[in-house]
Amino acid sequence: MCGIVGYVGGRSALDVVLAGLQRLEYRGYDSAGAAVLADGGIAAARKAGKLANLQKELAERPLPTGQAGIGHTRWATHGGPTDGNAHPHLDNAGRVAVVHNGIIENFAALRTELTARGHELTSETDTETVAHLLAESFSSCGDLAEAMRQVCRRLEGAFTLVAMHADDPGTVVGARRNSPLVVGVGGGDGDGEYFLASDVAAFIDHTRDAVELGQNQVVELRRGGGITVTDFEGAPADVRTFHVDWDASAAEKSGYASFMLKEIAEQPKAVADTLLGRIDSSGLLTLDEVRIPVSVLREVDKVVIVACGTAYHSGMIAKYAIEHWTRIPCEMELASEFRYRDPILDARTLVVAVSQSGETMDTLMAVRHAREQGAHVLAICNTNGSTIPRESDAVLYTHAGPEVAVASTKAFLTQLVACYLVALYLGQVRGTKWGDEIGDVVRELSEISTQVEDVLDTMEPVRELARGLAGEAGMNTVLFLGRHVGYPVALEGALKLKELAYMHAEGFAAGELKHGPIALIEKGLPVVVVVPSPRGRSVLHGKIVSNIQEIRARGARTLVIAERGDTAVVPYADHLVEIPATPTLLQPLVATVPLQVFACELATARGNEVDQPRNLAKSVTVE
Repeated sequence: MCGIVGYVGGRSALDVVLAGLQRLEYRGYDSAGAAVLADGGIAAARKAGKLANLQKELAERPLPTGQAGIGHTRWATHGGPTDGNAHPHLDNAGRVAVVHNGIIENFAALRTELTARGHELTSETDTETVAHLLAESFSSCGDLAEAMRQVCRRLEGAFTLVAMHADDPGTVVGARRNSPLVVGVGGGDGDGEYFLASDVAAFIDHTRDAVELGQNQVVELRRGGGITVTDFEGAPADVRTFHVDWDASAAEKSGYASFMLKEIAEQPKAVADTLLGRIDSSGLLTLDEVRIPVSVLREVDKVVIVACGTAYHSGMIAKYAIEHWTRIPCEMELASEFRYRDPILDARTLVVAVSQSGETMDTLMAVRHAREQGAHVLAICNTNGSTIPRESDAVLYTHAGPEVAVASTKAFLTQLVACYLVALYLGQVRGTKWGDEIGDVVRELSEISTQVEDVLDTMEPVRELARGLAGEAGMNTVLFLGRHVGYPVALEGALKLKELAYMHAEGFAAGELKHGPIALIEKGLPVVVVVPSPRGRSVLHGKIVSNIQEIRARGARTLVIAERGDTAVVPYADHLVEIPATPTLLQPLVATVPLQVFACELATARGNEVDQPRNLAKSVTVE
């Protein structure tokens, strides 16, 4: 979860590090810190709270100028969000500085060892043990990269580490196991400059050329000496370079009050970009990288989708599409539960892993378990070079561009588009969908971008409603109802409200209302209802109209999202939000947007920070 930045080159390292942390604060904002190599030593500053607190501290007590530095923005695991637990951590002599993302699972045993040898550890963190171990190893080998390799071989758990040593100036060393770390390669002042970060957004101002780090690898960045990558045993490692296809402006607010508002507004383009280039010259659907033979896909007898949070809701919708278009049984699994329940997998199982960052630890562990059982894995991801695509047999990138707000919006819509494409691709290779049928659906998908724009242009009444609810005393609960693909939309709407407004919000399958949840209905309670098209699933439409009548009879206020021209729901809607007519399976792409706007506006009216909700981080890289 935490954000890490490292730099070596001709610029002011502190300036580079702080700018990078600014872009990575979405990964954690419990505390922040930075350290620079200067004047033969290490100077560091750390402050609890958001990055602004560190910046204020540095304005009052500046660090010296140096050309190598590291920084960290923290999502707390071991130890509370205090100055003393903030990173970077130093050894007792102040010669080593280290920042860390992840969890060192055997830190207690290591801490006991270090204490017995006379080390004084002052924080509650697992990270501090690494600083002391690095100091010991460096004193015996005199090489920071080798010291890092020795330490990594002793560590258990998931981690990214970036470190400097005062006796090895001009060098920054990083290591990763089950946690993201990417190298940026810049031209700098002629000697070259290098960046390390949890995400390319941290250095996109300076370079768009990057190097992937693989699992269990150590990288040494030396000014004037280039990049050296090895495994934990010291053997040279192959590296893969890539070019980032978006620039710094894509990670800026561009005049919007928040990143979330900007990312909601970017959804039409993100949807269109995800569809680009999916049909080849012969009219066939293509994915990005497929290393699964068509003959194997034809024999798949079960699809299992694994995901967490918002991505889980996109997978729930994918289940409807996959089963409808391919007739293959499809299961939807929470990645965090998947490997612990001993799932039945074999070589005829296709596992679809959905993750915006490609680093979601629960999903990554599910991917590895699936492959150990002989299943094939297809990843849906927004981040080129991340771990889950690299460890999968196929990948479809969503091309949503950077998503900085913690609560996902455009990533969700593009994940839906990608899920539909996977379903159609399976239908194509298995012969359950003809080429013209697939072409028809792709054309319908291509129209969604304009329809999402249409929805965004009509959202002022939704904003006004949200502001009104935010001002009502005692308004702390909103319920969401849906049927068919509207049920996952209801779950996603409830999740957004929980994440942003800190309200009790629950989503239910409308047919389950009478089996318990109707007991929650009371006078004045807002209930959001996602209504299916009266054309595509008429039987479902009639039933949800009955559900609306049931809750109104008990005094609820109904906020109804329905297709334009659906006159049957008008008498029962206290507030009606109209959306463009779409095929039933594609309706979530337009029905979700008003719920995003509703949650964002309500949270803003309550004075909440919508880009950085409390207790959350963008990428969950620990289990």
